[in-house]
Amino acid sequence: MGRSFARIRSHKDPAVFITLRDEAELRAEALALARSGDKEKLPLFGIPVAVKDNIDVKDMPTTAACPAFLYRPARDATAVARLRAAGALIIGKTNLDQFATGLVGVRTPYGIARNLFDERLIPGGSSTGSAIAVAAGFVPLALGTDTAGSGRVPAAYSNILGLKPSRGLVPTAGVVPACRTLDCVSIFSLTVDDAVVALRAMAGPDSADAYSRALPWRDVGPMPARIRLGVPFPGERLFFGDKLAAASYDAALTQFASLGVKIVEVDMEPFYAVARLLYDGPWIAERYLAVKAFVASAPEAMHPVTRQILLAGAHGTAADAFAAFYQLEELRRVSDYTFRAIDALVLPTAPTIYTVGEILADPIRLNSRLGTYTNFVNLLDLCGLAVPATMRPDGTPFGISLLAPAGHDSALAAIGRKFHAATGLPLGALDRCGMV
Repeated sequence: MGRSFARIRSHKDPAVFITLRDEAELRAEALALARSGDKEKLPLFGIPVAVKDNIDVKDMPTTAACPAFLYRPARDATAVARLRAAGALIIGKTNLDQFATGLVGVRTPYGIARNLFDERLIPGGSSTGSAIAVAAGFVPLALGTDTAGSGRVPAAYSNILGLKPSRGLVPTAGVVPACRTLDCVSIFSLTVDDAVVALRAMAGPDSADAYSRALPWRDVGPMPARIRLGVPFPGERLFFGDKLAAASYDAALTQFASLGVKIVEVDMEPFYAVARLLYDGPWIAERYLAVKAFVASAPEAMHPVTRQILLAGAHGTAADAFAAFYQLEELRRVSDYTFRAIDALVLPTAPTIYTVGEILADPIRLNSRLGTYTNFVNLLDLCGLAVPATMRPDGTPFGISLLAPAGHDSALAAIGRKFHAATGLPLGALDRCGMV
């Protein structure tokens, strides 16, 4: 435990955490756990975990990166309580794009955390601090949330794993909602196996969450033979002029082919159409509903970009909403048909990356681009696993995401584990942060 705090201090970036536990208090908790004699029964015995600050931790403030929103919960979120029951120790609450609205990591009054590979670049969001805490070696596991890619994009930018479970597999009771019907608790880790241990500890229905559900789970074995992975037709591969990202994706597909995977080209336009629905349709109203009372009482307390996005949800009609629901169902049928021909999609996690200055100058349009390959996932009820793929020639990481229908989490883990091992990449940014 002392090593975690020492690493945090030596890193000297106060924007990673919003709140840290008292070190002496946490040390006492660790000692009490060690004396309990339950080591063999607890799969996460003594493991320090960081938690995104829109997820409740008992007696620690929850801010959702908005100081005026702060409250102190009387109980842990279900996901946190289950991690504690498995022996985990909560070390602190991490920074995020305010109200989990953004994929960039700059929409926060608590400072912009440094990208571990190039300080000019955005760190990714909204689960910014959680991803960095794992990549920098502060903790081996961290919780984020993922509605539109918040648990995957920052993983890609930090060269770590980002596991977005099937919707409802991990209860969201005790999570500040973004879109309650879509929200997922996500996991950041250095390896697939670590993420799977955490997922198994948290998974299962919860009476406090009407959207939680029981889903099938199998132990993660070897990657099956004859895997078919879908990829976009060449003309539908969107990188917004980033030739290094395009080349990195091609290299990842070559790596998959070397593992015996069959690459199948599929039509991505229906998936892109679903992605456009997320912010052009009624789900932005769901984001607005989640914080409606706060917006009405203290709009000036919000980050201006976050406020602009959420206030857009105050408009629209029920007729507009139903039109979007009908369109989604039609597109979901196309998605289901696509998955009859493949076992999973393999896509870039993010099509490109921008500097902090570029995002500050054009915050909404560029952020929207970053969700090209992530925004449709929860609307289509898919599970996802973001995996490091390669280091670009400019020294920044590039990652891919595996996507499959809900309930196929263990199958994605088997594929992702095999692929990650084959890349031979260093873990996170441990070498850059002096951890290896």
